[in-house]
Amino acid sequence: MAGERPVFQTVNPATGQPGRRYEGLTGAEALAVARQARAAFDGWRRTSFGERARLMRQAAAVLRRRTDEFAGLMCDEMGKTLADGRAEVEKCAVGCEFFAEHAERFLADEPVDMGGPRAKVVYRPLGTILAVMPWNYPFWQAFRFAAPTLMAGNTAVLKHASNVPGSALAIEDVFREAGFPADVFRTVLVPSRDVKALIEDDAIAAVSLTGSVEAGKTVAAQAGAVLKKCVLELGGSDAYLVLDDVDPEKAAKVAAAARLVNAGQSCIAGKRFIVLAPVREAFERALTAEMEGYALGDPRAEGTKLGPLQAVKARDDVHDQVTRAVAAGARLLTGGEVPDRPGAWYPATVLTGVKPGNPAFDEEVFGPVAAIVEAKDEAEAIALANNSAFGLGSGVLTGDPARGERIAADALEAGMSFVNQNVRSDVRLPFGGVKHSGYGRELAAFGIREFVNIKSVLVSETTLAAGGPE
Repeated sequence: MAGERPVFQTVNPATGQPGRRYEGLTGAEALAVARQARAAFDGWRRTSFGERARLMRQAAAVLRRRTDEFAGLMCDEMGKTLADGRAEVEKCAVGCEFFAEHAERFLADEPVDMGGPRAKVVYRPLGTILAVMPWNYPFWQAFRFAAPTLMAGNTAVLKHASNVPGSALAIEDVFREAGFPADVFRTVLVPSRDVKALIEDDAIAAVSLTGSVEAGKTVAAQAGAVLKKCVLELGGSDAYLVLDDVDPEKAAKVAAAARLVNAGQSCIAGKRFIVLAPVREAFERALTAEMEGYALGDPRAEGTKLGPLQAVKARDDVHDQVTRAVAAGARLLTGGEVPDRPGAWYPATVLTGVKPGNPAFDEEVFGPVAAIVEAKDEAEAIALANNSAFGLGSGVLTGDPARGERIAADALEAGMSFVNQNVRSDVRLPFGGVKHSGYGRELAAFGIREFVNIKSVLVSETTLAAGGPE
């Protein structure tokens, strides 16, 4: 019914039991919040970098003080282990401190030599930015957007994923507790159907979305229709090349960590392991052993390495992809069976014999499933890696770092390429992809400049003042 407030029911992925219910906002109420954030922009944009930095450092302190609370909230809402949740909160705090320290330098005026008139490039805030964020990193995804956006002088409105409403409200509470002015950062609990009206409203200047390819296409079309900029970080099917000069057991340790980060629910998790033929069998054995070492366990228990997926439907979707992959010719080395227990559990799984055309090659598998692909040589491995609609992260595992650097820098079609380490976001490096993995960048100097007006200013020394000497 129009005007009726939605209700967001959380479900504990480890037990399948319902958790807390949250009342959301009507579409009209959400628009009112966005307009309040826009009204707050006029004052916030005039605050000094020093004052913004002071408040952002206080936000980092609030995060650290409430680490256990927030880690428990993520565990209950989307199944993240407590250890991973604590690490995520700390990463948010570090991100706040990074932009508090560097934002003024990243956005400093840049003089341009015009051979006469004084000229410079300045970076000025755009207004209120809408963030549409996913559930898999409930705090980090929001803070890696919010810290640079607020430090640039913009205000922000967060529309978070519907299964993490408690996290969404907690993030707003962090900024409130840190002392930010009212309405500089706001959360709106609304269903996805209300995003279009927010994008179209004059209160919103631009949009940042992290999510699926389909969500990205929808938001890009909606933003484009009203000529508003958007930054999109979408899916990934990250390929790791395992070269023939590598120690298979060492490579398998990196590969397993890359595949099972956040229970495999990461856009930059390693998904396709393209292995040169001479080491394929040894790598299969080593990766299978490593993956089997990630036993399913209570996400609240210390030492748990692999918790549940975020929802039973998500688990069933992953299992369907595994089933179709085997039917299409892949061979199952371990895992691949749904545990007989309540909750969204799925074991670490390894498929081999995967080729282009197989679901495990072509699709993004958002769960703990590794696909091994054999290549006859380096050139074929690179071609297979690039044979994807996605281009977010990529990796090279090799005994020769110089060889790996050449391939990573020049040959792989991805926004990020790491050698002998698993791909991860780092506040000091730009984050984003190419192809269907989206466009624009987050983090580092590149990220903070996405939502500013890059303005050219030229001043002629010729005076046009009235009067003057006779």
